[in-house]
Amino acid sequence: MPPLSELFPIFAPLLLVLAVPILLWFMRIRRFYIVRHGETLLNAEHIRQGEAGALSGKGRHQAEQVGRYLAHFPVSRIISSTYPRARETADIIRKQVKTPILYSALLAERRNPSEIIGKHRDDPEVVRIVDQMDLAYHDDDYRFSDEENFTDLKKRARKCLNLLERQGARKTVVVTHHVFLKMLVAYLLYRERLHAADFVKLSFFNVSDNAGITIVEFHPWKRFSRTRGWEVVSYNEQPEES
Repeated sequence: MPPLSELFPIFAPLLLVLAVPILLWFMRIRRFYIVRHGETLLNAEHIRQGEAGALSGKGRHQAEQVGRYLAHFPVSRIISSTYPRARETADIIRKQVKTPILYSALLAERRNPSEIIGKHRDDPEVVRIVDQMDLAYHDDDYRFSDEENFTDLKKRARKCLNLLERQGARKTVVVTHHVFLKMLVAYLLYRERLHAADFVKLSFFNVSDNAGITIVEFHPWKRFSRTRGWEVVSYNEQPEES
């Protein structure tokens, strides 16, 4: 058998031909359509939710509108939160875009403190607790009781972006929830520079509506930028009635 030094010039062009398409595949832009689930029965009644909660009639209609909008794009995958309201939204979208659904607990909503679950948002005690958690400046590790705090959510957002980076599909739909969607976008933009005081401001001034669509992209060749290759294309778009 000839030595490797003699074989290399023969096989080098073939290796190059094989390597270039693989490299281009890994470096291509991935686009993600991040969707907040449709309105739930409890959303309509202004009740603070836990994991449970089905879509209202309006929420199902919103999900259908999102599905019709996304059907115009070559979506090849849906990744959804495991919560029932997100699963229901994802399934309605799937019927329009005709693509498989994967589920991940990383996309679940922030766990609320048990003291407010099932109570009306205008209940004075709920208002007091939510103000402390979401509107007042506090340390990253502040925790009212048994909820997921800022540090918990930031860690989960980091893991979630790592999961999305590993997706090979060029266009993916991601179905998630109100607070976690805002945390995911905030962490995407500011990474480890994001702190609780920043998130309070970003969250307050950036509404996330039911069935709103936020479009982000991952550019692998920009991995060493401040956002590690992530960009926000648009935020909280509402598909037009059709």
